[in-house]
Amino acid sequence: MDKLAFGLLLSVCLAFVVGVVNGDANTISCSQTPYPEICEYFMSSKHDLVTLDEKTQFSFRDAALSVTMDQAQRAHGLISAMDLSSFDEKVKMAWADCVELYADTVSQLNRSLGSKNPLSWSDSQTWLSAALTNEQTCRNGFMDLNLSHRLSSLPSMLSNFSKMVSNSLAINKAAASSSASLLGRQGGNRRLLSDGFPAWVSAADRKLLQSSGAASQADVVVAADGSGNYKTISEAVAAASGGGSRFIIYVKRGVYKENVEIRASNIMLIGDGIDATIVSSSRNVQQGSTTFRSATVAVSGGGFIARDMTFENSAGPQNHQAVALRSGSDLSVLYGCSFKGYQDTLYVHSQRQFYRDCDIYGTQDFICGNAAAVFQNCNIYVRKPLSGQKNTVTAQARTDPNQNTGISIHNSRVTAASDLRAVQGSFKTYLGRPWQKYSRTVFMKTSLDSLIDPAGWLEWSGSFALSTLYYGEFMNSGAGASTSGRVTWPGYRVMSSEEAGEFTVGSFLGGGSWIAAAGVPFTSGL
Repeated sequence: MDKLAFGLLLSVCLAFVVGVVNGDANTISCSQTPYPEICEYFMSSKHDLVTLDEKTQFSFRDAALSVTMDQAQRAHGLISAMDLSSFDEKVKMAWADCVELYADTVSQLNRSLGSKNPLSWSDSQTWLSAALTNEQTCRNGFMDLNLSHRLSSLPSMLSNFSKMVSNSLAINKAAASSSASLLGRQGGNRRLLSDGFPAWVSAADRKLLQSSGAASQADVVVAADGSGNYKTISEAVAAASGGGSRFIIYVKRGVYKENVEIRASNIMLIGDGIDATIVSSSRNVQQGSTTFRSATVAVSGGGFIARDMTFENSAGPQNHQAVALRSGSDLSVLYGCSFKGYQDTLYVHSQRQFYRDCDIYGTQDFICGNAAAVFQNCNIYVRKPLSGQKNTVTAQARTDPNQNTGISIHNSRVTAASDLRAVQGSFKTYLGRPWQKYSRTVFMKTSLDSLIDPAGWLEWSGSFALSTLYYGEFMNSGAGASTSGRVTWPGYRVMSSEEAGEFTVGSFLGGGSWIAAAGVPFTSGL
């Protein structure tokens, strides 16, 4: 196809996607959104945010994202400017979460709006999904601290704003699928590199993750004994330039008692191995933290990589939600790492994440969140909970059917940790429960030990989400893998190979091209 023909095809595609036909774009596109009245109000030519001229100048998709971005900036401004002097420390903590989350939302919408190439609109679905997750997480913080009555203190416009993000998700999804179809492309899939790795990890990162001598290439060294450049991980993170190049932090063996926040992009942590390099803290909800803020290590900067590290929250089961690692890092890779905690150990908060050869320990909801996360060749160890508690491996938190999120556990193992093994008959263990209405989790070709209850899955609250969730199993093995006694919820299924294929690295994580660059071994398909 020559350039002229391709250009004409692209123009037809865009015209079809945005629905700008004889000035009726508003009605046609808004009628396809979850909240058409909200869409029509903000997209109306009578509303001063978007004039008729602007609607004809830009695609309907861009116009929808523009008004949503305007409202995101307004929301962030209102939250940031709130006078908190009359509030107690718990309210201030939940409010601080909201300020950070809405700042991130502005960033995600800005990235989505900047995606002018239809081929990148599948990426925008990730960023818009994260924006909607941020809004829910803001509210969760108040509920964590039993401050639901304080939610009324949030700006009233936030209710409409969350609906606008849902509308933007629907509009962008339609645009992405239409452009992919017209241009002969399948969703977000990308070809794998010839060496079998997916392409979102650079060749340099690939070498770092494959090389046993990667630590020698570190930009800085952290050593608790003073033999490095810094004694704490936080100091080393603060030294990162925040530029586009990879910044490598080698953390020598030892226990680092600190809470680490990583907001810069392209940070890589390399340790001396699981249980050799340990970063540990004990923040928890029971003692006044939000789940979001309880993380021992919290990552929001894109392209985060970690290798040969243990992330631990030592709060114990009696302190409820206590996160070891929280990640909202897009295109992040964690290889040969361990995550130790009890409730909410690994908070896969948002965006695209890949875990390979990792160990995850916990009791309740210990892999939770609303990222698009794939776990391959991982060991999932269920610990002994408090008396009377039930164990649930996952609590996925998708709130909107158009979010491209979910937890996919592939070619892994679920078994009892040493403290549970002798008494596992005294506690029921389930694969997951629905944290939010459209919770989505699959277990594929994974060994499920005898501790898994025959029902497989647990309700969250009565019939909540049982018809809207998506829980699937495919070719699992082990004493707990039989599906004959599984729940009969409308949202549960034993998947076909075609369905399972949608949750592989190649499909679910956009072809996996970014993983290859990190040099992590992975399986693209089933």
